[in-house]
Amino acid sequence: MFKLLNHFRHSIVSKLIVTVGLTLLISISVWAYFNIRSQKTMVMENFFAGTNRLSATIKLGTHYSMMLNSRHEINQIINNISKLKEIENIRIYNKAGEIKFSNRPAELDVATNIKAEACDICHRSEPPLDNLDISGRTRIFYSPKGHRMLGIIDPIYNEPGCSADVCHVHPKGKKILGALDVVISLEETDRAIFAIEKEMIILALFVFFITSAIIFLFVLKFVNEPIRKLIDGTRRIADGEYYVKVEINQDDEMGQLANAVNRMGQKIGEKQADLNAQRDEYQTLFEHVPCLITVQDRNFKLLRYNRDFADKFNPRPGDYCFQAYKGRGEKCPVCPVEKTFEDGLSHFGEESGIDKDGTHTHWLFTTSPIRNEKGEIVAAMEISLNITERKRLEEELKKSEIKYHAIFNNIPNPVFVLKQDTLDILDCNDSVKGVYGFDKDEIMNAPFLGLFMEKERASVEAEIRNSPVINQVKQFCKNGGTIFVNIRISPSEYPGEKVLLITTSDITKRLEAEQLLIQASKMTTLGEMASGVAHELNQPLSVIKTASSFIIRKTNQHEKIEDQIMSTMVSKIDASVDRASKIINHMRLFARKSEMELEKLHVNKILENAFEIFSQQLKLRDIEVVWETEENLPEIKADSSRLEQVFINLLINARDAIEELYPPGPDTEGDKKIILKTRSAGGIVIAEVCDTGIGIPEAILDRIFEPFFTTKEVGKGTGLGLSISYGIIKECGGNITAKSEPGKGTCFIMQFPAAAE
Repeated sequence: MFKLLNHFRHSIVSKLIVTVGLTLLISISVWAYFNIRSQKTMVMENFFAGTNRLSATIKLGTHYSMMLNSRHEINQIINNISKLKEIENIRIYNKAGEIKFSNRPAELDVATNIKAEACDICHRSEPPLDNLDISGRTRIFYSPKGHRMLGIIDPIYNEPGCSADVCHVHPKGKKILGALDVVISLEETDRAIFAIEKEMIILALFVFFITSAIIFLFVLKFVNEPIRKLIDGTRRIADGEYYVKVEINQDDEMGQLANAVNRMGQKIGEKQADLNAQRDEYQTLFEHVPCLITVQDRNFKLLRYNRDFADKFNPRPGDYCFQAYKGRGEKCPVCPVEKTFEDGLSHFGEESGIDKDGTHTHWLFTTSPIRNEKGEIVAAMEISLNITERKRLEEELKKSEIKYHAIFNNIPNPVFVLKQDTLDILDCNDSVKGVYGFDKDEIMNAPFLGLFMEKERASVEAEIRNSPVINQVKQFCKNGGTIFVNIRISPSEYPGEKVLLITTSDITKRLEAEQLLIQASKMTTLGEMASGVAHELNQPLSVIKTASSFIIRKTNQHEKIEDQIMSTMVSKIDASVDRASKIINHMRLFARKSEMELEKLHVNKILENAFEIFSQQLKLRDIEVVWETEENLPEIKADSSRLEQVFINLLINARDAIEELYPPGPDTEGDKKIILKTRSAGGIVIAEVCDTGIGIPEAILDRIFEPFFTTKEVGKGTGLGLSISYGIIKECGGNITAKSEPGKGTCFIMQFPAAAE
């Protein structure tokens, strides 16, 4: 019994079943009670109403016989009605309480006590009541046989017909003449009520047991069994089986709880694995950290130490730190562990001394307190790092710094150390004075951008911050002169901050030599174009000669020239002079020696200019020029004069390649074409100069841009044209490549980045 109660106390399922069962039992019992009570009340009310109707029926049936005072008929009516099974007795009382009529002859003329049970209903008060409702006129009592009886008293009133009849006159003032007493047996009614009560109780018990059984099975299936699985799963998780799966195939809260328990176990398992890994990691770190770690008590006795300490000093159990470290018999005069126990703070510092093996050693130490859960210092940890090797390296570093400082100052190219944020000069080597003329103290902390032209400083600053190389930029010297330099930038560390190392190379003399080569190449090109230019000039001169001769002849003959003809002649002369002037200016500008200056321009326009000065040569040689240019190309940044020189060089090479395949002569025919193409793609402007000439062998295709390399005969080429063209395009930020097929032609492809808006 005690075990059962104990199980009930600790079982939520038992509590749930009992609680639900008791609640259900009480609810059904209350429902049955009130339902039976309602049924009994309804049955009795219906019985009372029926008895009252029966009493009224008897009164109405005997009314006429009473008016005639026909006692025989009245008795006959009463006896006939009393034969009904439920009727026990029918009496008619007069005002004095005498039984004048009855279905029991023995009761006739018997005088009853006016306060008797039947009469007491009206005579319990003075004067007697003459008007009662049905509940006041009924009474229930038990018969000698033990079953209940229902009696109903119905007063007989003095009607006008009774007081006016000549046979038996009742005084007018008399309201009640007597009473009709009908007694009905309730035995059958009580039996029916008992049957109703029995059925209701059986129904209530049936509903209770069926509902209880369903709830019990439901709780066992969907509550008790899942709870047992959950308890088993959580116990297994508590025992360390973190990845156990609680299988509950329900979509309700129990299934959700099972999923939560499974996730909880998985998360706990993952966290535990992390903790185990972290614990192992910390233990491994403690054991393998590359320094000496000890844990000491207040007496400086070693409690724990790592592997490095054990390998180096081989301490014995119970050793003190000063014994293990330095072979001393007492603690050191200045002990950081002692200070940590005194003030509870960490202490660190550097110490030099003789090691246990007798060598001079440098130590870097740190101490830290170890506290218990009450905050009391119970031990101290000391970490010692042997920095003897570091000290040696520091000495070597000082020597190295002296050496590399000397190297820095003697680098033949100027070297600047700039602040990364402001680009101010923090340091420079001695070569700066030889190139720029500034002493070190004059240029220190000055802005490096001050060496550039003011209009170029913003663009140069952007390139310094974003590019490792800046080629061919102009700088000022102390004497006000200018030089051209290439700049190399590399980020570096300087004591206390990040810096940029700037190395400059003076390329002024090299550029002067390149200018001479470019100018010489231009002169060579002009020589190549001489015949074509002469033909170009002959055309406008021929027009001028023809028009002027016509005018002179007319003038000598004193003939009048019509105004329209004169206007046409003069216009032709003016246009021819402009054309000749344009050709001469174009050649003069092309031949002029100029510095490299990048500007925004259109490739198509430069290509047209190059072709215009060269077109007559191609016509004379029957070479067809095919244009495949794209309109509205983006602008590029280049030097117009030098880019025109590149295109002219390529046109000359194309002409020579075609003539080498198809030598000049009256019988020479062939597909003589030069194709000029331009297009843009992905922010790149592409220009192509292709020919249908002899082509370039694959073995030498990679060498054609080398200086002084040429495939032409001696005296027909310097080998500088393509090399200079390659350099010009590179200076514009572009690239040039060639592809060729021997016997079918060559194509030079130039790519330029589109200029930013």
